[in-house]
Amino acid sequence: MGNEKGYRFETEIIHKGYDCNQFQGSLVPPIFQSSTFTFPNAESGERRFSGEEAGYIYSRLGNPTVRMLEERMAVLEKGEAALAFSSGMAAVSATLMSLTKSGDHILCSQGVYGCTFGLLQMLKDKYHIDHQFSPMSTKEELLDAINPNTTCIFVETPINPTMKLVDLELVASVANEKGIPVVVDNTFCSPYLQKPIQWGCDVVIHSATKFICGHGDVIGGIVVGKKSVIERMASTTQKDIGGVMSPFDAWLLLRGIKTLAIRMERHCKNAEKVASFLAEHPGVENIYYPGDKNSSDYVIAKKQMLEPGGIIAFTIKGSKENAQTFMNHLKLIKIAVSLGDAETLIQHPATMTHSVVPTEERKEMGIGDNLLRLSVGLEAWEDICDDLKQAFEKIKGDI
Repeated sequence: MGNEKGYRFETEIIHKGYDCNQFQGSLVPPIFQSSTFTFPNAESGERRFSGEEAGYIYSRLGNPTVRMLEERMAVLEKGEAALAFSSGMAAVSATLMSLTKSGDHILCSQGVYGCTFGLLQMLKDKYHIDHQFSPMSTKEELLDAINPNTTCIFVETPINPTMKLVDLELVASVANEKGIPVVVDNTFCSPYLQKPIQWGCDVVIHSATKFICGHGDVIGGIVVGKKSVIERMASTTQKDIGGVMSPFDAWLLLRGIKTLAIRMERHCKNAEKVASFLAEHPGVENIYYPGDKNSSDYVIAKKQMLEPGGIIAFTIKGSKENAQTFMNHLKLIKIAVSLGDAETLIQHPATMTHSVVPTEERKEMGIGDNLLRLSVGLEAWEDICDDLKQAFEKIKGDI
C-alpha cells in the first residue's frame, strides 16, 4: 500500500508495508518462516551478494515478514528506513557500536536503562569508548559536556525510571551544529506520543517488547533513521553480530501495532487518573509523571509529547523494605519489570532494572530505595486505584 494520500497515523499502523494483492488477497500478512531463499541461477546469487540485484538471501540478512515491520516502523517514526532486532538491547548495542570506535566518547542523558548502563560500562572497560552523563537542560550544559571525541549523543526521554524529560529540540540543535548524531530511546512513548526525528534527532530506538507489542509475548527491538545510517548498520553490526528478529516475532509485532493508537489512548487516560490518585495519597512522598503541571518538565512534555504517557514513578514514604512490603500487598497489579502491557505492572528499580548501577551513581540519577515504577495497564482505572489503596492501607502503620 502506498502513501500517496498521506494517510494518518491510525491508518498507517494498520496498512503500511503490506499489499494484500501480492499475497493471494490474504488480509493478514504471511509469515515467511524460512531461513534461506533460493536464487533462480548462480548469476542472480552473485548479483544479490554484490548488491546489484534486489532480493532475499538469508533471513539474517533480511526477511519479507521482518521487512514489512521495518517499513511500517520507519513510516510511523518519520524516518527513511528501519531495522528490526531480536531485543531492545540488541538494537541499542548495534546502534552504539555502529556510531563509535575505540577512543570515542558517548554523551548520555542523566539516567538510562540499567542494561544500557551495563553496555556503556562494557564499551568503556573493553573497548575504550568512554561515556558521560549530563542533565542536558541548557545549551551551556551540552556544550560543556561535548568533547572533541564525542561521536554520539544518547538520550532517553522520559528517562527510565525517573521520568525526567529532555528537550529534544534543544539537544538536536546543539548536536547538529557539532555534526554529532543524536540517538533517542523512544520506548516509553512509542511513535504515537513522540517522534524524535521531527525534532531534529537522527536515530530512534525502541524496545518493541513494550508498547509496540502491547501484549507481553514478544522480545524485540527497532532502530529507525536515515537510509544511509540504517544500511551501514545492516551491513556491519547487524549482519556480523547477528541479533536479528525472527519472522514470527515480526508477525506478532505487526499484529500488535494495529491497536497501538487505541491502546496508547487508554494507557494515557488511565495513567492520568492513577497519577491524580497517587498525588493526593498521604503515603506517597513524590510523584514523577510528565503530565504533572507542577513539574519543571511539564513545558517540555506539552511541546514534544502528544500525551503524558502510561508510565508513572513515585516514592512512598519510608524505606526499601516499606516499598517492597507495599508491592507484596498488591493483588491486581503484577510485580514485573516490563512495561506497556495490557496488565498494570510495578517494579522496584533499585533492586531490579537498575540494580547493576552502583549505589552512588544510582542516587545521582534520582533512583532511591523507595522509588517505584508503575506501568499503567488497560484495566478499569478504578480497579487499579483500589488495588493501590488497599496496599497502602496494609502498610500505613509502618510509614
